[in-house]
Amino acid sequence: MTTNRLTLLHQFYEEDPTDPFNGYALALEYVNQNPEQAQFYFDQLLTNHANYLPTYYHAAALYAELQQPQQAQILYKKGMELAQNQQQIRTFQELQRALRALEDENEW
Repeated sequence: MTTNRLTLLHQFYEEDPTDPFNGYALALEYVNQNPEQAQFYFDQLLTNHANYLPTYYHAAALYAELQQPQQAQILYKKGMELAQNQQQIRTFQELQRALRALEDENEW
């Protein structure tokens, strides 16, 4: 995570916090270095921009990484439903594969 890029993303977010991409970009930037901060931005997106489909895959993956598989499953399933409603077949399939992998992992 470069400081310049993070500063720029924060600036974009402050200029237009209603644009879901700005929060999404910040969440992705924080995923590896500060997962709690990433979770904060993903949760804001899920609350304020529930129809922003890209959020679901990455938010669910983060919850799985944070050892919260039930929340990850919920988000994958909600994302699949939204993808189906938006007729985004490829995204639906990606979410479905991720959900299956999570379920397989948790069976062990």
